[in-house]
Amino acid sequence: MYPYYESDWSILPPEHNRRYSPGLTINNIKQVINETIETNILRKPSPTRLRELIRQIRAARTAAEERAVVNTECAYIRSTFRETDCIWKCRNMAKLLYIHMLGYPAHFGQMETLKLAASSKFTDKRIGYLGAMLLLDERQDVHVLLTNCLKNDLNNSTQFIVGTALCTLAAIASPEMARDLSHEIERLIASSNAFLRKKAILCAFRMVRRVPELMEEYIPKCSHFLNDKNHGILISTITLVTEMCEQSPVVLNYFKSSIPTLVRTLKTLIVSGYSPEHVVNGVSDPFLQVKILRLLRILGHGDTAQSEIMNDVLAQVATNTETNKNAGNAILYETVLTIMNVESENSLRVLAVNILGRFLLNSDKNIRFVGLLTLVRTVQRDMTAVQRHRITILECLTDSDSSIQKCAMELSFTLVNSQNIETIVRELLKYLETAEAEMKGTCSSRIVLAAEMYSPSIHWHLDVLLKVLTISGNNIRDDVIASTIQLISNSPPKEQSYISGKMWKSITNMNQLENRQPLVQVAVWTLGEYGESGSFDENELIDHYRQLLWAPQLSITTKQYILVSLAKISVRMEHCTANIQNIINAFRVHLNIDLQQRAVEFHQLFTSHNHLRAALLEKMPVLKISELTTSEYNSDFAGSAEPTSASSPSEESTPQKQVSNQDILLDLLGDSFGSGSSTSNTTTTPSPLQQSTPNEPPPATNTILDLLGLGGMDQSGSFTATVSPLPSGFGSPTEYSATTILVYSQDNIDIRFIVKKEGDHAVVTAKTTNNSLNMLEKFMLQVAVPKAFTIQMMVPSSTVMLPGESVVQDINVIRTNPAASSPLRMKVRFSYDIGNYSVMEQADVNDFPPDLFI
Repeated sequence: MYPYYESDWSILPPEHNRRYSPGLTINNIKQVINETIETNILRKPSPTRLRELIRQIRAARTAAEERAVVNTECAYIRSTFRETDCIWKCRNMAKLLYIHMLGYPAHFGQMETLKLAASSKFTDKRIGYLGAMLLLDERQDVHVLLTNCLKNDLNNSTQFIVGTALCTLAAIASPEMARDLSHEIERLIASSNAFLRKKAILCAFRMVRRVPELMEEYIPKCSHFLNDKNHGILISTITLVTEMCEQSPVVLNYFKSSIPTLVRTLKTLIVSGYSPEHVVNGVSDPFLQVKILRLLRILGHGDTAQSEIMNDVLAQVATNTETNKNAGNAILYETVLTIMNVESENSLRVLAVNILGRFLLNSDKNIRFVGLLTLVRTVQRDMTAVQRHRITILECLTDSDSSIQKCAMELSFTLVNSQNIETIVRELLKYLETAEAEMKGTCSSRIVLAAEMYSPSIHWHLDVLLKVLTISGNNIRDDVIASTIQLISNSPPKEQSYISGKMWKSITNMNQLENRQPLVQVAVWTLGEYGESGSFDENELIDHYRQLLWAPQLSITTKQYILVSLAKISVRMEHCTANIQNIINAFRVHLNIDLQQRAVEFHQLFTSHNHLRAALLEKMPVLKISELTTSEYNSDFAGSAEPTSASSPSEESTPQKQVSNQDILLDLLGDSFGSGSSTSNTTTTPSPLQQSTPNEPPPATNTILDLLGLGGMDQSGSFTATVSPLPSGFGSPTEYSATTILVYSQDNIDIRFIVKKEGDHAVVTAKTTNNSLNMLEKFMLQVAVPKAFTIQMMVPSSTVMLPGESVVQDINVIRTNPAASSPLRMKVRFSYDIGNYSVMEQADVNDFPPDLFI
């Protein structure tokens, strides 16, 4: 018998070969294979395709049905992730990513993305990297496991795999990952493959944003790439250079030498012939033109010599670009912003404003909105040129789009002066009649402020306030009521008699008073103070007061005004005292405790203390408008105001006013600092509307109580990132290296201070970036320093920030006491409006370089 395992068993005769089976033929083998395939693959239910899943979710009629579909699919996907031999991983991951984008949890797919990214198949790797970009970020510890996979793929010989890895790295790179893979990026930037070089430069842009010190490695190569003929590489390089210039003043000064190259490239795009590869709607590569204009705007800001180089090409772009398509309008928009932000010629600024004026006449609402918004941001650069388009701006108040109306309203108030106040207010009152309720409060307050600053006469001023009270109704703010009462109190007797009659007529119709209660409050106050000078029947007046007091539609606050006014009328009209007393007595048992208390107190004046009634209810003294109200409410119009006369001797000799102003300024940065005896200097960002000319220095700093001299202040969690010195030849070795300090980074707002020393003073450039998806308006920065320093805040680049944009403002810091050894510290407070909400935040900055003033 032959052994079971024989080396040459196959040559043995069949009767001696145990492994030979007559039934194991080719047909039997095929049958076994087919049964195996049918059992393990074909009979397994095929997963739902992504297209079918989308169709099912869209067909769901309720949120519960949608959740049921999603939960069923997620359960199936989770079960397939546990299998090792599933052939549908890509399809399941694609469905999971779609579910994630709908807002449902998909965290259980994070590890699966790493497995797919590590696969050797490009189809798996592509969907794996896409999942990593959507499901992973630096807050997830899992993303660290992707570093080695990215490094391997960055060294792959297939350009598409390398490109996919570059996209993933740019999207999810943490600072640690950026430092680990920076050498691979630097190598790929020097690649001869234009496809990889372009992606590597854009990846470097994202890495520099996360880790600013890495920019040192890319500066020499960027200078060379600005001369490249490939438009994709040019756009990528300019994007990277723009980011580096915004982060480092040293890099900004270095790349100013590249302005002639950028100007030459831009001029070539304008005059070049038709190129089907780059032309969009008849415009030669608008994307590259926009990128160049943005970089020129940064390089030429505040530099007259460099701005002179680009004046000619800016004029050519502004005059030769077609406006029939959006591509041309986009270039003109960037051209206007560049002209307004560099030190351009006056004729160029007029040309830029005229372009925005043409935007306002465009039938496209988006273009009109952009034109208005840009005028709001740049109006202070050339107020005279903008005034020429005042009629067009006022016509935008009647637009059906609320966003256009709001921008037109903001711009209209900016243009107000003593010559056009009547025209603009007349149009604004028409707008107020049809404005939304939430806008009526803002508009009415600003009309009151404009009238207070520029009213041609008291008579006109009173008429405007009465119209505002009538039109705005209950949407009016309290400051309008206070301003109206103060104006009436300060008016001459003739005007007081006039407005008393007007007020009486405005409240005679009971059907309209429910929605005009602020008007009723001002009217009854006026009649209580000056009712005896009005030409109306006294008995009719008392009867109408009785109706007002018992009217259910009037609020308790309004009835409080009426009761006090009625008591005062009893002194002005003695023969009506009995009727008035009966009306007041009826409220001694009122359910509202405040009205009941007032009625009881007034009853005592009519009975037990009648001899004191006339003295207690005499006319109020003339109300003086406090300096707080003037400076706070009129800040939007102070820049256009005409020079005021010197303060009167009585005002100068009254120390109480100076003390009150000091107390008012104590609250500049909040109440949390308490009081102290030391002094400090504080400066508030000058509103663009407060500047009479662009180069006008801000007002002198005010002396207030020391906001920084107290112990126990909270230290902000800011870090200091010093830009590494440039390679030899890129800067002077004696230059003071710029320091970047993170001041605030929350709620999608990023504020950084770029500190550099210039001579005997320091320049702090405050850069505020809007990382949210909403527009920020009325941005204002306030800064306070210890008493050993003084600061001078320059005009900000803008008060409005679109998503992704930044506002830059220079702060000059001077040490007034060289003998003092105290370091520089700052308290920063900033505020802005987002939508219908006002936000105010503050932070401490204590990380200034100790050798800044040595």
